[in-house]
Amino acid sequence: MTGGDPGRGEAGPGPAGDGVVGVLLAGGLARRMGGGDKCLRPVAGRTLLARARDRLAPQVRALVLNANGDPSRFAAFALPVVADAQAGNPGPLAGVLAGMDWARRCAPACPFIVTAPTDSPFLPRDLVSRLVAARHDAGADMACAASAGRDHPVIGLWPVSLADDLRTAMDVDGLRKVGAWTGRFRLARAEFATVPVDPFFNANAPDDLARAEALLLAAATDGEGRSVAH
Repeated sequence: MTGGDPGRGEAGPGPAGDGVVGVLLAGGLARRMGGGDKCLRPVAGRTLLARARDRLAPQVRALVLNANGDPSRFAAFALPVVADAQAGNPGPLAGVLAGMDWARRCAPACPFIVTAPTDSPFLPRDLVSRLVAARHDAGADMACAASAGRDHPVIGLWPVSLADDLRTAMDVDGLRKVGAWTGRFRLARAEFATVPVDPFFNANAPDDLARAEALLLAAATDGEGRSVAH
């Protein structure tokens, strides 16, 4: 383990995501989607970004978008836009770090961030509370989501206090894989059901957009008595 011991003696994020900043990750190159802003692709009449935003926003104190390039193309979503902390599209860890830096600068009362990709239109409505609980119950440093026995490393709860550790890991150690960094710490897992749909389904390719639309139209509820289309 590096960079201190955030799992002990650090204040938790509080109830209902009170001390959590949400970070929607859209900094990738979307090669399998043919490039461009994957998060602006429509699914059943609404963009992936709008769906992810509406799922995560009620769960956190503040919500920001991690994206590179001209931020004005996201003006309609009324979100602060933060670019990767490192140049050259080094991967999702750069977005995690950018979110940590934003939280430390603009939301100092929030000791944690929760990250989620913008290509996941079915994010759980209790994602943040369950990540918070998983970390607390395990006495862990951070937590990630899991479903069907598989971890989703970029969907996680991260202590802002580890920003400098992550920066060093990327800039000095050359770390790029999320698992390589989280492996240095105590990681808890919050397991989610996959009925009627895996809440972490992500649209990587054009065929996935069609599948997501079919799921939205076919599934009556998301397992919590609410329509998955909203």
